[in-house]
Amino acid sequence: MLQKLFGFEPAKTTVRTEIMSGLTTFMTMAYILAVNPNILSDAGMDKGALFTTTALISALSTMLMAFYAKLPYALAPGMGLNAFFAYTVCLIMGYSWQFALTAVFIEGIIFILLTISNLRDKIVTALPDTVKKAISVGIGIYIAFIGMQQAKIVVNSDATLVTLGDITHGPALLAFIGLIITSALLVYRIKGALMFGILATTIIGIPMGITKIDGIFSLPPSIEPIFLKFEWHKIFTMDMLIVVFTFLFVDLFDTIGTLLGVSQDNGLIDEKNPRGLKKAFMVDAIGTTVGAVMGTSTVTTLVESAAGVKEGGRSGITAFTTALCFFAALLLSPIFLAIPPSATAPILVLVGLMMTAAVVKIDFGHYLDAIPAFVCIIFMPLTYSISEGIIWGHISYVLLCLITGHRKRLRFGMYILAAFFLIKYLM
Repeated sequence: MLQKLFGFEPAKTTVRTEIMSGLTTFMTMAYILAVNPNILSDAGMDKGALFTTTALISALSTMLMAFYAKLPYALAPGMGLNAFFAYTVCLIMGYSWQFALTAVFIEGIIFILLTISNLRDKIVTALPDTVKKAISVGIGIYIAFIGMQQAKIVVNSDATLVTLGDITHGPALLAFIGLIITSALLVYRIKGALMFGILATTIIGIPMGITKIDGIFSLPPSIEPIFLKFEWHKIFTMDMLIVVFTFLFVDLFDTIGTLLGVSQDNGLIDEKNPRGLKKAFMVDAIGTTVGAVMGTSTVTTLVESAAGVKEGGRSGITAFTTALCFFAALLLSPIFLAIPPSATAPILVLVGLMMTAAVVKIDFGHYLDAIPAFVCIIFMPLTYSISEGIIWGHISYVLLCLITGHRKRLRFGMYILAAFFLIKYLM
């Protein structure tokens, strides 16, 4: 039954491992329940309704991933895309949040059509092999950087952009304690090490005054203030076209990068035949479309899914467990929201370590492969974008092949993709 419902294979994993992996994934991404409402409410949306919608669409999308795609990935409103929604479209461009939701809805419909037409699969096959190998490495460094930011180990600096924070007390100190505890559990090969690390760090944060639990149960607010709030009279404007294109572009390559990067090392997809990703792409597209109806920004597969995969998650049971946690969060929000960023940051750092192990697959002795791979890797954390890393890794590969006379390496799809990327920056 489990095999039919979730693609569970007893030879590769156990139910206990899958459940632990799902809990780990949820704990590393539970921050979205607090962060997404905070960001989108700056655009004038109801914060309470946003919390409910964030939990519901994350649960429903991840549940669909479990039953339909049978993969251990979790979905939620994507970071970066929610900031573009609130701060660029609404606050800078001056459009209403209803206008932005309409753009997200249109993007979701286009994604569904792209997935049905297999265009997403064709884009994956058009990426150079060396860039595909670099994606998981770049994502590893990227999510480790995110973790260190969340814990305030890395902070802003006017002189050098980033610098070391105060690690002698507060969140940064707690994150270091959590990093040591979780690392020791990994060294001892304790099953569920990442999840136990989060729990231990959260508990230690209580006497430090960082973990604060305000109650246990809480009824979720209504989503009525943001449900089905579209603004159709401006859909044929140039600004709508630009906004839809930006949402579409960033979400497309963030999703491709996340799925390839998280999957390659774990046998979840066939690198040379990525058509098995089609169902995951469809879930992503449906999640975005339904999310817009419910009142939130673009829904995407989160890179934090890597935490559960590294914990051993291999089937839809992992995603199913994560989805149940999101449903539970609707009633137990004070408990789930009590997990501080300092408790999940060490997991992001350690998962980043695990993902960078794929660097050995890159041929650094051949500069035609090494340079585009390095560009892909370094651009992800430095531009704070998975998609930018993929874009410039691909462009650099095509340009190097043309300049150095290695045109035979290039396929027709690579030219089309490179041209598409360049047009994006010229618009």
